[in-house]
Amino acid sequence: MRASSDSRPRVGILMGSQGDLPKMGKAAEVLQTFGVPYEILVLSAHRLPDRVAEYAAQAEGRGLRVLIAGAGMANHLAGAIAAHSLLPVIGVPLSSSALNGVDALYSTVQMPSGVPVATVAIDGATNAAYLAVEILALADDQLKKRLKELRAAERAKLEAGSKKPG
Repeated sequence: MRASSDSRPRVGILMGSQGDLPKMGKAAEVLQTFGVPYEILVLSAHRLPDRVAEYAAQAEGRGLRVLIAGAGMANHLAGAIAAHSLLPVIGVPLSSSALNGVDALYSTVQMPSGVPVATVAIDGATNAAYLAVEILALADDQLKKRLKELRAAERAKLEAGSKKPG
């Protein structure tokens, strides 16, 4: 699935199972808002390790610039991707186990030195997408402008809601 059929995806959204789509789909919604082309795939670090390695190794050559990986439980997906790519990887620990995502959080943030994974909150696919947009905006002035406009609109909304009557 891509946000735009006429442009190569810039962000890869990966998840450990099809059941993660309701949570990880929130990243796609943010990227669509900014007009950032993306792709979504189901890849399991444990069940499809060769495909994960191949995807990560080829991602940059296909035009991808940021990878977002969400999974629950052991959540080795983000780390497995980071091990095979120099692209920024954003890990999204998902609450899919009896431990409510704490296990996925720990396995995502505990990466060895030299193989970083930026990590957002449990079920934080929305913030993962915003972080991906910020990374892309470093080299895209139009995207940076849209981010500034969004932040200004959010501030204005908060200020309007906090004004005291008369």
